[in-house]
Amino acid sequence: MRKLVLFTFTFLLALAAWLGWALWLPVTPGGQKFVLLRSGYSTRHIARELKSAGVIRSADAFVLWHAFHRHPSLKAGEYLFERDATAIDVHTRLARGDVYVHTVVIPEGFNMFDIAKAIEDAGLGPAQDFLKVAITDTALISELAPHATSLEGYLFPNTYNFTRTQSMRDMAAEMVKEFRLRAAELGLTQTSSTDVPRTVALASIIEKETAVPDERPEVASVYANRLKSGIPLQADPSVIYAELLQGTYGGALHHADMQFDSPYNTYRHAGLPPGPIANPGKSSLQAALHPAQTGYYYFVSDGNGHHRFAATLEEHNRNVAALRRVMSQK
Repeated sequence: MRKLVLFTFTFLLALAAWLGWALWLPVTPGGQKFVLLRSGYSTRHIARELKSAGVIRSADAFVLWHAFHRHPSLKAGEYLFERDATAIDVHTRLARGDVYVHTVVIPEGFNMFDIAKAIEDAGLGPAQDFLKVAITDTALISELAPHATSLEGYLFPNTYNFTRTQSMRDMAAEMVKEFRLRAAELGLTQTSSTDVPRTVALASIIEKETAVPDERPEVASVYANRLKSGIPLQADPSVIYAELLQGTYGGALHHADMQFDSPYNTYRHAGLPPGPIANPGKSSLQAALHPAQTGYYYFVSDGNGHHRFAATLEEHNRNVAALRRVMSQK
């Protein structure tokens, strides 16, 4: 009997020492350690991933601790470990769902190619995977733009926090949701009398033509006047986008590019392109909905971040000459 008591005591003492070592003694991760725990992982699978990353000392001890602390359950997600922590601290973080988020900044005027690169640069997956969703998953905007060939124009510019457990479709859907919210604030919905696809296409050109919010209604007026008169828009950003779609854009436009054969080339084809060429922000959507009332048909840069507007070709040519003088002095 005494031997049994001694054995039991020794076993419990050893167990306590092992648990103390495995659960209460802090572990130094040795730099930044990212651990991705996917939905459906068992507790033992989670423990193995943590042990493999050097975040905990013992997978068995972690599983044992969880067996007595099952609520709340462990949350799937990507976790960053970079400070000393005990296995109990790690378990608490997983139960709390303290997942690592990747911040993706989408400026106004980014097209789907730019967004795909931003997604990739944030460590969320290959750009090509996002592009595939942006080009094929038009069901996300089917009632807004039934004939859309991509999500271009509806991936609203904003700062997003994504996790690696989200799919590319989840990310695109969140951007589209943001578009719906901002568009609804302007009265731009599928139930409004406004032609949503045409408005978004026009807003995307306005967005690419000027970064100055105060100028956007005037830029919109130029295009509104040209559309009304049947004059080609002659928007350089549309030519760039046409070449981006074909994979032929070389980083600069030349005179020969204006003859590039594409329905997006607004030099060769009158009217709006068949879809947006970028993702406009709220002020560009507002300008497309409510252009300024002007007699302008032309505009050109003033060489200092703004534009000069003109009602006649003669006046426009004078503005072009003024731009050349400014550029020659720089």
